[in-house]
Amino acid sequence: MYQIKGKIDSTNAMEFEKEIMSALPSELDASELEYISSAGLRVLLKLTKAVGDVVIQNVNSEVYEIFDVTGFTGILTVKKALREISIEGCELIGSGGYGKVYRLDDETIAKIYNPGISLSFVEQERNTSQKAFLMGVPTAISFDVVTCGDRYGVVYEMLDAKTMAQIIDADPSMIQPISAKSAMLLKELHQIAPDADTALPDRKEKMLAWVDSIADYITAEEAEKIKGFIGSIPDRNTFLHGDYNAKNIMICDGEFRLIDIGDAAIGHPVFDIAGLILAYIILPSTRGGSRSDEDLRGLLGFDFSYAQQVWGVMCATYFGLTSPDEIKATTMKLMPYCLLLMTFHSISIVGGNEDMIKVRIDKILRDRLLPAIDTAQPLDF
Repeated sequence: MYQIKGKIDSTNAMEFEKEIMSALPSELDASELEYISSAGLRVLLKLTKAVGDVVIQNVNSEVYEIFDVTGFTGILTVKKALREISIEGCELIGSGGYGKVYRLDDETIAKIYNPGISLSFVEQERNTSQKAFLMGVPTAISFDVVTCGDRYGVVYEMLDAKTMAQIIDADPSMIQPISAKSAMLLKELHQIAPDADTALPDRKEKMLAWVDSIADYITAEEAEKIKGFIGSIPDRNTFLHGDYNAKNIMICDGEFRLIDIGDAAIGHPVFDIAGLILAYIILPSTRGGSRSDEDLRGLLGFDFSYAQQVWGVMCATYFGLTSPDEIKATTMKLMPYCLLLMTFHSISIVGGNEDMIKVRIDKILRDRLLPAIDTAQPLDF
């Protein structure tokens, strides 16, 4: 990245122009830029005419104000320098596949992403959260993107809130009311029809692309069978959270606020419902095998013994069921869709590890998903 530094004004603007127009960079690092005058701004305007969009990174507050008041934030892509925060001594209130959530103070929380997750990914997740908020989804209000050592994060307003998982873990008597309310909220989310300009990804399209991505590891017949199953899921322009679980639901004064909404999409509600079965039925079943009690507590946010009860209440509330037999029958009917989601996640998270991909295709895709597809019933909700 091309670095600009010091003060750029009429005394050195000609030299600056000569250097930058010979390099023609499209990305500039302004972390050491102290000041820029109108003469320097004209040079940058000339650069945009030569290369197109110019991105200026790591701009301090004083220099950003110059770009802003002169209207150059509408001409260039100007990004402020990220604020550095510390999570030392902060309470860990949740964790997931991409990072962990910490309580910074009484008014704010921060999601700190895992090392190696790019700034563009973090910004995209924050933008998705903001779009969801404008659609009426009760998301936490996001403030700024920050750095925390070698990792990126996003700070959210969350006044003295606890996660649904924390509340259940502290007081199991809350399972019934809090699970019922979370199921009603999910049903309300599934009534939202996003406008096309929100540009949320289509979950079915992502699933179909995933099958293509593993084509070298499965037969053409297997790929056709899985694609046919995905294709049988009715198309819906419905808002999907993408990772609706008790660690991603914050509660303050009885009000629910959602976090970790970067996987939001459009599609059939079954994708969110299947995620609940995966979390509260399939995951606890791994106890004593691939998962220890401690692992399960970390993944669920509460004792694994509560998981089936949480699902039972949510299932009954969402679908309007009244008996354990109805809940069991609905769970079994939805199981093939859950196994589709489980197969997708379990293979996707191993990246390019070919040996692990082959193992999971044999043990999950072939041993569990493909037989389940044969028993799948059409969705009626």
